[in-house]
Amino acid sequence: MVLREYMACMDSHDPDKALEYVEPDFRFLIALPGREVTGRSREDFARYIAGRNAVDRVHHILRSAVDENFETVYGVVTESGEPVGAFHSAAVVSPAGKMARYQAFFTTSFELLDWPA
Repeated sequence: MVLREYMACMDSHDPDKALEYVEPDFRFLIALPGREVTGRSREDFARYIAGRNAVDRVHHILRSAVDENFETVYGVVTESGEPVGAFHSAAVVSPAGKMARYQAFFTTSFELLDWPA
């Protein structure tokens, strides 16, 4: 599953490795509390990665599904081991096995599934 591999890279000490999982014309929307980040290229996504604050952040995937070239995951984000919010992400995967499109929603005020203790 491309989304799992991508998120593992984003959580690593080298998040730029996530760029290996996106197509050159990658289109994305990341909806965060109070703002949205969008882009239409791998370069736009590289700028997003460079602008993220470096924290001990982990995406814990609680549910996932794949339907042909469509993948989706839901889970909890922790920072320094503490839950800070929930995410729901989806991607369209190209025939080359890379993300062509990506949409993510992150909220600090609602959980679709109960967070694990």
